[in-house]
Amino acid sequence: MSFSFYLAYFIVGYVGLVLFFYMLTPFSNKAAFVARTLAAYISLMICAIYGIFACVALRILGEQHSSQWAAGRAFKYVMGMTTGVKFEVHDPKGILDTVRPAVFIGNHQTELDLLMLGSMFPKYCSVTAKKSLKNIPFLGQFISLSGTVLIDRQNSKDARAAMAGAATLMTTRKQSVYMFPEGTRSYSDEPELLPFKKGAFHLAVQAQVPIVPVVVANYSHILNFKKWVFKSGTIPVKVLDPISTVGLRAEDVDELTRSTRELFQKEYVELTRQVQKRPIAMPASKGEDGVVHASGADATLSR
Repeated sequence: MSFSFYLAYFIVGYVGLVLFFYMLTPFSNKAAFVARTLAAYISLMICAIYGIFACVALRILGEQHSSQWAAGRAFKYVMGMTTGVKFEVHDPKGILDTVRPAVFIGNHQTELDLLMLGSMFPKYCSVTAKKSLKNIPFLGQFISLSGTVLIDRQNSKDARAAMAGAATLMTTRKQSVYMFPEGTRSYSDEPELLPFKKGAFHLAVQAQVPIVPVVVANYSHILNFKKWVFKSGTIPVKVLDPISTVGLRAEDVDELTRSTRELFQKEYVELTRQVQKRPIAMPASKGEDGVVHASGADATLSR
């Protein structure tokens, strides 16, 4: 039997499994969780394959650095159809289309943030990603072809070099970068930020480009792995005004990180309060400034 036969057999079986669990959703929240999780994974693989072809086509047209935008938009529409989840971007000043280059930063809640990126990702922008993601079939090929800035968390020297290369790319090609300063997913039920690592802020200062905070409301009521909850719904995303780094130096990064996180936390709570329509208190201070004061790949760049 040919490969195409086995591939068709797999696709039909996978789709049948997704539909089976969707039929059970009126009776079980766990069935809804499984159905949407399976639908999300196949949507991601489909769009990663599409992204590979998009990268090749855009390279020929001289628009390689729009490939992540193209794949992201495809993921937005495919996921909307297969899971019923969408992110609604509020950008009244058109910052995503007019501020370039910039370091865009956002809060990192779950794997669903991939869909958020697909919904708001501006053209001529690249994400940073763990180097290990290159090993995932289809997604790894897309990451390699699309110009993703890869970070080896086990090797701080290479990570810093990657960041330095990103700064040069930003200034020479007007290429923006999107980063999650928390460094990892929070999986929090409440709008509470993890401490911010300083890599994104060092990068912005090194390239002398603005920082643009992109705040996503807490969506634990839509996706919650601990409670096996995965519902359809709309999640708001708010683009804040750019924060200038012109004239700032490496010694200003700590204060820049602290003040940006403070602003971000306030907007995070307010946006979540609006969407969930319930009172939410600001997270209590633990006597820290919310900044990771450490060296290494996740925290700093070479000065």
